[in-house]
Amino acid sequence: MLKSAFLGCGGRSRGHYHAYKHVKNGELLAVCDINEELLNTRGEEYGIPEEKRYTDIHEMLDKEKPDVLHIVTAPIWRVELMTIAAEHEVPVAIVEKPIVLQGEDWKQIRDLNKKCKTKFVVNTQLHFHPDNMMLKKDVADGRIGDVRFIEASARSTVCDQGVHVLELAQSYNGFASPTRVFGNVADPGPIDSRQPSPATACGAIEFENGVRVQLLCGSIAPETIEGGGTCSHKRVAVYGTKGFIQWTMHWWERSTPETGYEKGEHSYGQQDVLAQAALTDAAFDWVVDDSKPHPTRLDRALVKFNVLLGIYVSTLTHKPIDLPFEPPDGMMDDLKERLTSV
Repeated sequence: MLKSAFLGCGGRSRGHYHAYKHVKNGELLAVCDINEELLNTRGEEYGIPEEKRYTDIHEMLDKEKPDVLHIVTAPIWRVELMTIAAEHEVPVAIVEKPIVLQGEDWKQIRDLNKKCKTKFVVNTQLHFHPDNMMLKKDVADGRIGDVRFIEASARSTVCDQGVHVLELAQSYNGFASPTRVFGNVADPGPIDSRQPSPATACGAIEFENGVRVQLLCGSIAPETIEGGGTCSHKRVAVYGTKGFIQWTMHWWERSTPETGYEKGEHSYGQQDVLAQAALTDAAFDWVVDDSKPHPTRLDRALVKFNVLLGIYVSTLTHKPIDLPFEPPDGMMDDLKERLTSV
């Protein structure tokens, strides 16, 4: 049985913890947080003995040597904490999204990934939702024909929930490489938050296989149920030459020549804990077998965030951006200045 540890004991860590009720290949043995009160509260909740609770990440990694480290912290510390994991040669680290905020950290994380032994996974667990897996198999098996167009939307920001649906668009398209993006953003409100991002964003994305993706985030994204919070409205729809599929947080639908139109419902919470467990088990698999690379590994996430940053630069330059590209420094400050001067 392999072992894991949590770095960060905030609310999001609960989702990782509950997944361990379904994880088959490893177990949680230690936790770390600089907030000692929070550390002990979560330590009790998660059944972690006092001697396995740490306020110093270096001490925890030296003593516990986890096979998998869950980095469940605010994104402003991504580069620093991923660098620490790499310095300690943690075999695999699962990192919360968003992995990148702007050009500077995209380049730092790309360069870290090139030179370190640690293998990084980005925690975009929607990839593993059982009904998403079912529908992705339908698409991969050609049940809707050749894919032509994909819609991806989230009513939260592009940095918060937009990255989830963009990953789904990538995976439904077989992780083909994006070649160009044209986009726009509006409303600087969340730019000064812990997840800096414009409130509204859209992008028209072209891929090497001819598929096009439309990404809509914020208030321009469609609602998928009546009511619900901002984060309750995530959606991906894939249109092929013979039919289509659509997935939302609460229901799915499919139309194929063989079975006609079908629709089903699901519990997002129940699917999400199973998805988190499957993502974690895939990380443990990667620890012991390099021939089983993780589906949401950092290489693929950097491609996704290059698209996101391309939307920002397209907004600033008023032109399409060829991908991949080298993102400039200071783009978030430039966006803030542009949006607040309107």
